[in-house]
Amino acid sequence: MASFGDLNRVNTNVSALDAQLSLNKVNRDLAESQMRLSTGLNINRAEDNVAGYSIATRLKGRIAGLEQALQNVGDAKSVLDIAEASYDTIMDNIIEMKTLATQAANDTMGTTERRYISDQIEALANDINEIASQTVFQGNNLLDGSSMTFQVGERATDLLTADLLAVDVTHLFGTEVAGPPVTYADATLGDTTNGVDPDAAGALLVGDAIRVDVSANGGQGELIFEGDSANPDAVPNGADFRSFLASVDTAIERMSDRVNYVGIQQSSLSVREETLSESISSNEAAKSRIIDTDFAKEQSKVIRMQILQQTATAALTQANMGPQAVLSFMGG
Repeated sequence: MASFGDLNRVNTNVSALDAQLSLNKVNRDLAESQMRLSTGLNINRAEDNVAGYSIATRLKGRIAGLEQALQNVGDAKSVLDIAEASYDTIMDNIIEMKTLATQAANDTMGTTERRYISDQIEALANDINEIASQTVFQGNNLLDGSSMTFQVGERATDLLTADLLAVDVTHLFGTEVAGPPVTYADATLGDTTNGVDPDAAGALLVGDAIRVDVSANGGQGELIFEGDSANPDAVPNGADFRSFLASVDTAIERMSDRVNYVGIQQSSLSVREETLSESISSNEAAKSRIIDTDFAKEQSKVIRMQILQQTATAALTQANMGPQAVLSFMGG
């Protein structure tokens, strides 16, 4: 700041320099405030607030991960919805099988009628395999026993694994096994307690009359209605169909377990969806407090700076006129 004696010197106008320094500072602060108002950001460069800029950048990265994870959860729910829709259709087929088997078990049915019913049940079983093969999402078969891992968070450990058991004739009517479709070689040969025929390429369900050939259709299996060894062309009788009803009930129970599992996974994804939405909101709020402009506060600063700019300009004008007073010493 200029001292009293500085006013008597002409070569160096210290008062004008002080006024100019003050005006430059006001102009710089005013420009920064106007930038904050124009961008909506309180921190536009790292130099504005080094710590705040670093924290806000990390929060932005976390929010981006959370938002993508939320999208992943939506995709995962779509996958399970597709699987559930196929489960429902397959369950309808099995229930139709039960209706037909119950009808054929009645001794009011003749051989011809039972043959028609057998053909219809075989067709329903083939439809189950077709549904399982055609239930696909992004090129991934959902009902072949594959395991799917969903990234449901922004950290590497935020995972949810869905183990969808295979759904086909082999897994529903044959010996229950986990994983993809099996071949007959995978069955326990000679284990008649599990319904496996050691002499035929298939797991027997009912004596020699109704069986599932687990080696057919690439391991998906095939229901076969045939006669016994003495009369291969014979049609299964009422007792055979009554025994087959137990296998249908087992298939219904296995499908119910699968539907229940999908429902649990869907519920878990819904909880993750809600949690992610809340996390995104919380992190956005934290980032906003650090990096976003408080417009009311900043506008008040702009008004103050504009007033200071005018007063600093007036002071600089007066300081530039100060040396003229020295002329009075010379009688001018």
